[in-house]
Amino acid sequence: MPDDLEAQAKQFADHFAALRDAVGRVIVGHADVVEGVLTALFVGGHCLLEGVPGLGKTLLVRSLSQALDLAFSRVQFTPDLMPADIIGTNLIAEEEGGRRTFRFQPGPLFANVVLADEINRATPKTQSALLEAMQERTATVGRTTHPLPEPFFVLATQNPIEMEGTYPLPEAQLDRFLFKLLVGYSNREELNTILERTTEAAAPSVETVIDGANVLAAQQVARQVVVAPAVRDYAARLVLATHPGGDHAADAVNRFVRYGASPRAAQALVLAAKVRALASGRYNVSFEDIRAFAAPVLRHRLILNFEGEAEGIATDQVVGQVLDHLPLPTTA
Repeated sequence: MPDDLEAQAKQFADHFAALRDAVGRVIVGHADVVEGVLTALFVGGHCLLEGVPGLGKTLLVRSLSQALDLAFSRVQFTPDLMPADIIGTNLIAEEEGGRRTFRFQPGPLFANVVLADEINRATPKTQSALLEAMQERTATVGRTTHPLPEPFFVLATQNPIEMEGTYPLPEAQLDRFLFKLLVGYSNREELNTILERTTEAAAPSVETVIDGANVLAAQQVARQVVVAPAVRDYAARLVLATHPGGDHAADAVNRFVRYGASPRAAQALVLAAKVRALASGRYNVSFEDIRAFAAPVLRHRLILNFEGEAEGIATDQVVGQVLDHLPLPTTA
C-alpha cells in the first residue's frame, strides 16, 4: 500500500474510533447499532432505526450530531406534517421600490444531519417528500431544484409498524436507506449504567470530534478500498439469492419472498464492507465483512408474500437462511 494511502487509512480508523468513543460516552450498549450508524455515515448513506419508544434512538442521533461539527436539524413527523414543512416553500418578498418577488425559504431538510423522528407517524405523501433528497441530494420546489449541503445524512427513527397510528414506509423509500437497524432493550447491566448516568447530577456530554471536511474525505478514502473479484461476486450472489425463482434463490426465498433486494443492496453491502475493513485497520474487504452487514442491508428490502406474512416469518429469518444457503468461501 502506498504511504499516503496507509496514512489515510490510519486516519480513517482513528476518526471512526473517536466518533464511536464520543457517542459511547452517552449511549450505553447497542454497540451494533452505533457501529451501523457510523458505517452509514462514512459510506454516505442513510439509516433507519426501528424500536419501541424510550430506547434511546433519538438520543443516539443527537449525540452523533454533537460529535460532528455539522449543521443539524430535527423534524418531528406527525400526521398533519406537510411536505413544505420539511423541504421549504417560496415566500413573497418585497424589495426596494415595492417590487415583489418569490424567495425560497429553506426548510429543516437543508442541513447536514437530518433527524426524521418517528418518520412513520406521517402520511405517505409527506414521507415521500424525502425521496428526491435521499437519492439525488437535491430538493425541488416549483420549477427550481436546490442542492442540499454536503455531506447529507438522514437518520430516521420509526416505531414498529404494528403500533397504532403508524404508516408503513413506501418500498421505494425503504430502498433508499442503506441500513435498517433494530434497537432492542438493554440488559440488566446496561440498564443499571443508564440509571447511574441519567439520575445523578453530572450528565455525560459529547465533544466535537470531526467536521464535514473530514467526513467527506473519509467517504472518499473508503471508496478506494480494494475488493477482490471473488468477494465482489459473493456480494452479488448474496443479493441474487433473495430473488424468488432465480438461479441462486434459497429455498426460504422461493417459499416466503415475493420481491427480492435491488442492486442498491449489493452496492450497500460492498460499501459497508469497505468501511468495516478500514475501521478494523485493513485495506482489503473479506467475505466476513460482506456477511456482517447482510441483515441490516437486506431486512427492509425483502417483501414477503402471503405465506410468509401468514406464518409470521421475519425477514431476518430469511436472511439467515440465505447466508446458510450461501456458505462462507474458504479462500478469496
